[in-house]
Amino acid sequence: MRSRKSSKPEQVPLAWDAPGLLAGVDEAGRGPLAGPVVAAAVILDELHPIKGLADSKVLTPLRRERLHDEILAKALCCSIAVASVDEIDTHNILQATMLAMRRAVQGLRLRPSKVLVDGNRLPALDVLAEAIVKGDARVKAISAASILAKVHRDRLCLSLHDEFPQYGFATHKGYGTPEHLAALRQHGACIHHRRSFSPVAQALQIAAVPDVVVQVESTLPTRIAMPLDRLTP
Repeated sequence: MRSRKSSKPEQVPLAWDAPGLLAGVDEAGRGPLAGPVVAAAVILDELHPIKGLADSKVLTPLRRERLHDEILAKALCCSIAVASVDEIDTHNILQATMLAMRRAVQGLRLRPSKVLVDGNRLPALDVLAEAIVKGDARVKAISAASILAKVHRDRLCLSLHDEFPQYGFATHKGYGTPEHLAALRQHGACIHHRRSFSPVAQALQIAAVPDVVVQVESTLPTRIAMPLDRLTP
């Protein structure tokens, strides 16, 4: 009988493992207000170990870049996939993340016997799979996938910055920093912003309301913002 002290679901490991190739899967970019979500799948080569693999978030950008290149050079195979901003807004970020993960696994040149996915949810796969909470810090193949996904997405954000420098994508990578939110209020949203995310939706709503000058008796003109259809003729 489950203890009443905790209502959190327990993670139960699979009772058996299939022999063969093991793939690690992770994503980058669930939280930002702009840009796609990126997933990577990696099958490491036991004969060519890679030192220093860890959760991408605890590594410096320079270390991530170096490990990224080493992973591509030494792994048996790798695959990187994305789910677009349109897919995020259509399906929600969770389902878009699962979609990117599934695409990453399907893109592997070699078919794994088992897939280990960071987190507590699994995409729909036609291969044995297991979700590993904090797997990016516990499983080397997932660590490698987290590094590939993070570096790939950061590079995408540099491209977004070249296209729309006013938002500062090169610095905040699409996350909702004060600078990014200020740019949203000033410039509105661009085509790469996720309109289903509330800060972006609020920025679009504010941008849609025109400023109107209303003359009030015995006072100076007062500048207020309100929809035109609410003003009496």
